[in-house]
Amino acid sequence: MPLGESFQATIRSNKSIMLDKSRRFRKTSGGFDWSKSPKMNLPAATTEQLEEIRLRLKRENRERTIKEFVLIGLITVVLVIVAVYILF
Repeated sequence: MPLGESFQATIRSNKSIMLDKSRRFRKTSGGFDWSKSPKMNLPAATTEQLEEIRLRLKRENRERTIKEFVLIGLITVVLVIVAVYILF
């Protein structure tokens, strides 16, 4: 069965060439340490502040969505005009 042995030898050879990826993700080789990360002392937000933030984010997202639709619409109109001009 030389064909099967050839495949096994190729796989074994390729494995020896590959990098050892398990060593790259060990904590001893540069992993993240929570004890050394800076601690932030953030003030507690009131419900009014949270509501204001929520409304502001909703307004910003709505404005961004409208701008994207307008931009996509303009690009589509320009492409259609160019396509009509080229074809006729």
